[in-house]
Amino acid sequence: MRGRITPGIIAALIVLLTGGLCMALVPHLPWLGRFPNAWTLPLAAWVDTGMTWFLALIKPGARALSAALAHPMSWTKVIFLHTPWPLLVALATALGWYVGGARLALLGFAGLSFVVASGYWVESMNTLSLVAVSVPLALLTGGAMGLLANEVPCVKSALQTGMDVMQTVPTFAYLTPLLLLFGFGPVVGLIASAIYAAPPMARNVILGLERIEPDIKEAAVMSGGNRLQQLFLVEIPSANSQIMVGVNQSLMAALSMVIIAAVIGGFNDIGWEVLLTMRKAQFGAALLAGLVIVAFAVVIDRISAGMARRQQRHSRRVALAIVAAGVCAAVLAWLYLPEAGEFTVLEPVADWVDAALTVFVRANGAHLDAIKNAGMFYGLLPLRIGLDGAVLPFTWGFQWTGWMSAALFAASGAIGAIVALSGRVAVGLLLPILAGILQTGISELPWPFVLIGAGAIGWVAGGWRLALFAVLMLAAVLVSGLWEKALWSLYLSGAAVLTCAILGGGIGLICAFSPLAWRILQPVCDMLQTIPLFVFLIPVLMFFQIGEFSAFLAIILYAIVPMIRYTRHGLVTTPPDLVEAAISSGATAWQTMREIRAPYAAPTILLGLNQSILYAFAMLVIAALIGTTGLGQSIFLALGQADIGLGITSGAAMAILALVADRLVQGFASGRRRALGL
Repeated sequence: MRGRITPGIIAALIVLLTGGLCMALVPHLPWLGRFPNAWTLPLAAWVDTGMTWFLALIKPGARALSAALAHPMSWTKVIFLHTPWPLLVALATALGWYVGGARLALLGFAGLSFVVASGYWVESMNTLSLVAVSVPLALLTGGAMGLLANEVPCVKSALQTGMDVMQTVPTFAYLTPLLLLFGFGPVVGLIASAIYAAPPMARNVILGLERIEPDIKEAAVMSGGNRLQQLFLVEIPSANSQIMVGVNQSLMAALSMVIIAAVIGGFNDIGWEVLLTMRKAQFGAALLAGLVIVAFAVVIDRISAGMARRQQRHSRRVALAIVAAGVCAAVLAWLYLPEAGEFTVLEPVADWVDAALTVFVRANGAHLDAIKNAGMFYGLLPLRIGLDGAVLPFTWGFQWTGWMSAALFAASGAIGAIVALSGRVAVGLLLPILAGILQTGISELPWPFVLIGAGAIGWVAGGWRLALFAVLMLAAVLVSGLWEKALWSLYLSGAAVLTCAILGGGIGLICAFSPLAWRILQPVCDMLQTIPLFVFLIPVLMFFQIGEFSAFLAIILYAIVPMIRYTRHGLVTTPPDLVEAAISSGATAWQTMREIRAPYAAPTILLGLNQSILYAFAMLVIAALIGTTGLGQSIFLALGQADIGLGITSGAAMAILALVADRLVQGFASGRRRALGL
């Protein structure tokens, strides 16, 4: 019997016992349910004091740097605004032709032409000027970090941890201290973009240099060159393809961050236009401005991705001919056509969208409200505050009672016992635990239960080190005074990730068995992963207005793609010999899926789940713009109030939640890979 007691069973028993004790003791010991304020530490005040002193110390240097960066920004802005728009369209078309042929040329032409027709040319060029300055800064910084990590192994771990923090801390948290350091204006967006876009470049430089064949390195050494010659003449050129992937990712990160930085205002860019029109409920104009961002993102992504691939380039003569045609068109435009910002070709379309949306909402407002209320009352609200608080005559038509709670626990216990007797003891113990969470609500869970539960999951996933990491990280959030907001953020992101896992996993499963379905969905997934986070708010606001349900939908739209991609990829990459062996033994398609494909694909699917979790936390902060609460709202309020302490501690708490979830899922994925011998 002892050999059958697995870590999962022990962990489930500990969590079940902890939950039962908490439910029994909370009425008598309220501090088990709500962590007393007297026990918290004034971390936000401490951080605010320390950071204020530190920022005051370095502010003169930062303001000097801000003034220095303002010059290239001004020059770049002048160049983009005063270059004739036909020439810029031609340059994008020519670059697309040279990199990828007719298809990319057409994409570059169509994308820039759409920007011209939108009437947002000036705002778009302002955005592009920020990207044009921030990306080289990010590439230089990230490249230097990558080279340092490659050449000095002892600092590699510290640099990677720093990059994890840079990419895990919510983007809004960057803006509060930067705003005080560099002052109000576009330089804040530039610096924030460079910080956010540097880690992808550094990671790809490290990865590219690590993947160089040993024979190439030995040949460089044998040639007699010094270390700099080996690095810059042999190793970096050999890693060029991977480094160009870093350039692509840095470009997209910078564009996304520039749009987010628009919330500070003070700069007539396309992100500010989206935010302004959304606030005015001018959804036609907001959608048009959002599509301009999408056009930029798609063009930049496809052309830079094409530059990263090793493939034959197309004719330079044709590219030069396209540029020459653009020069001729620029002369004609200067003589006969209005300025790009004066075009109003698509303005009637935006007006039509507003009018059509108004008609649609008036005609279907009851149905939209029914969808939103059903999602809130029967889904999100019970998860947040539990069945005891959510099931009311106003919402469900009846009142939840103690007898219903007893029936819920009895049913979950009985089903759990049946499952345990069938051999799945850990799963059987998990059922009453889930029933207790549903009864209580995620935002109302006792803090000892959360800490011990996280530690138990960490122990099962990766041993005592991971368990200790999870407990200590969450304990830091607990004593910071942000625990309730953290649980709220955990609830909403958890609900969205669960939905992504179910829907995305199902869609990925369909795509794995239907090539036609994947051909249809692949461009949709590509586009969703290219769109900056800001733009996802527009469609949900158009139909469901401001609120928690809209934030929930926006998170799903952004976070579902990794689950679809990784589920499909894991299922289609199962070794053919395993599938053939199963079929030869007489297994049905469902048996092959359950016994062969799904277990083999589990590590890849878990990686997709991990990515969906990180995407959900990233989008959760952006969702604060449409009225949600939790840590995202605290970060957003800290930005508006220039409260450095609140902004940094809230951002750190959000990063801790994402980091703990990331490590736990990675632990399970590593265990599955070891079990499969991968």
